[in-house]
Amino acid sequence: MLYIIYSTPFSIPLQHTSSSAIAVKQGRSEVAAVLTLILTNGPLHFGPLKPFIKTVKTNAYFSRYQVKYRRRREGKTDYYARKRLVSQAKNKYNSPKYRLVVRFTNKQVIVQIVYARLQGDFVLSAASSKELPRYGINHGLTNWSAAYATGLLVARRALTKLGLADKYEGVTEADGELKLTEPLDEEDAPRPFKAYLDVGLRRTSTGSRVFGAMKGASDGGIFIPHNEKRFPGYDVESKALDAEVLKKYIFGGHVAEYMESLEEEDDERFKRQFSTYLADGIGSEDIEEIYSNAYAAIREDPTFKPTEKTKDWKAESKKYATPRLTGEQRKANIEKKIQAFKAGAEIDEDE
Repeated sequence: MLYIIYSTPFSIPLQHTSSSAIAVKQGRSEVAAVLTLILTNGPLHFGPLKPFIKTVKTNAYFSRYQVKYRRRREGKTDYYARKRLVSQAKNKYNSPKYRLVVRFTNKQVIVQIVYARLQGDFVLSAASSKELPRYGINHGLTNWSAAYATGLLVARRALTKLGLADKYEGVTEADGELKLTEPLDEEDAPRPFKAYLDVGLRRTSTGSRVFGAMKGASDGGIFIPHNEKRFPGYDVESKALDAEVLKKYIFGGHVAEYMESLEEEDDERFKRQFSTYLADGIGSEDIEEIYSNAYAAIREDPTFKPTEKTKDWKAESKKYATPRLTGEQRKANIEKKIQAFKAGAEIDEDE
């Protein structure tokens, strides 16, 4: 093994074999010249050479090193995307730019309508799939249909808060077609509420559940710029959307199909995987009705109602907090400790 040292920050090991198999690094004229000498005149003998690695990261490098943002270091925020989702056109002055933020955990779907200020992000409205049991959806709180229902819920909740729920009802009967919310024809009518989809770090593959939440919010009456290319049922070759496939996903048809196929193939696994469905007497034929009733119930009353468990969360969280003592109380405690110490010392002297 022979090491060639030249004026670059690193050295390249060169191995000269009988078959002249030599690794050449492109763009290095010095290496090319040495290789030419080796191939024409045979091996070069420079005596015993050791690998040499030049120090690149000096003290000045580390003293001037600037770390990335904290949430980038933690791998939580894509700032390339966030910059484009947050920055507002200057001719709109202080108007907020709203984002439909969709996030998934192992147990729930969280959808929020958020806008950014210098102080941080502020949430206009939020919904979670944990609220869906109130509307009759007790199972599968992270699937595509649950994402759609959560998006529909946050849209109706936000429009109700802004007083636009009656003017922009969205798609009351979901049919799987691509329909964007359009402005009203009336004079002096408010324009539709506009938000941009924020998927975070999630892959935007065709059929992803984030687009289920987006579709639900769009059908709920919010204007979200999008097209049909990422919905389930879109065919890349024909460049067309099969609305029936998308409708099937909206009403849980894909879950019902899987239940039927699994029951035929492996009954034992079916009973194990869908045990909670079977315990509540839910079969594959009941899925569509459950979701259609839930969507109607969401439109009737989208307001948030805290449960008994979360109603007194603030008092519950303060229950175990140690109250801060005043200056007089701290001095009194110190005096008690001094007196107790003196009393103990007197007892020791008597003994």
